Amino acid sequence: MASHETVDLTTDGPAARILLNRPDALNAWNEQFGEDLRDAVATVAGDESIRALLITGAGRGFSSGADLKEQRGADDGGLPDLSARLKEIYHPIITSLREMPKPVVSAVNGPAVGIGCSLALAADLIVAAESAYFLLAFVNIGLVPDGGSTAFIPARVGYARAAEMAMLGERVPAEQALEWGLINRVVPDGELESASAELTEKLANGPTRSYAGSKQLLNRRLYADLAGQLDAEAEAQKGQGHSKDFIEGVMAFVEKRPAKFTGD
Repeated sequence: MASHETVDLTTDGPAARILLNRPDALNAWNEQFGEDLRDAVATVAGDESIRALLITGAGRGFSSGADLKEQRGADDGGLPDLSARLKEIYHPIITSLREMPKPVVSAVNGPAVGIGCSLALAADLIVAAESAYFLLAFVNIGLVPDGGSTAFIPARVGYARAAEMAMLGERVPAEQALEWGLINRVVPDGELESASAELTEKLANGPTRSYAGSKQLLNRRLYADLAGQLDAEAEAQKGQGHSKDFIEGVMAFVEKRPAKFTGD
């Protein structure tokens, strides 16, 4: 259907696929990527001929999260306004995926980190390759989880495991994610593409109104205040962006050294 600079949107009958296509950067989210993905998701949501959507990544990863080498313009205090990109780019993507009356499948082909993890978990069904893993890396640079992950993860696996992911910032391998109930299926790496395409095709040719109704009811039960949670994440993240720990976390990441957090 449409190719963007960093995202490819294609269709096969009533099934659509969005390919995250910055493989050299492990599909990290820079400004162009966010705008391209927002446009692709909006196109799918507005096209009634599309009855199911698959999201996957090009290359070795699903998405490594925000591109820390590209920071948005500073606020009045001279520090990055971390809430601006969330509200303008990330939130419309996440909200549209949850609200579109058609099933969304994420095929996680490698690391799903930070906002990349949130994107994967915004889908209705998640299929992961054996080598894939999920990581809320925000804490490692002094931030809090965002992109709806503070709604999606506790809804799927409960408080204890959500707190572990948020506060420890450790990888959750695909098999462990399946055991926890974070995802739906794990397949061998070489079978991910065919397995996820088969699932998406099944959904695209199934009872669309039934899927839409189920999704609406599950949203009502589990994500009734998703908009409020996204806003709360953005406000919290804005505050974290003013912290010395965030500045230290980013510097340590760029310099490839352990961060020395002070709690400030």
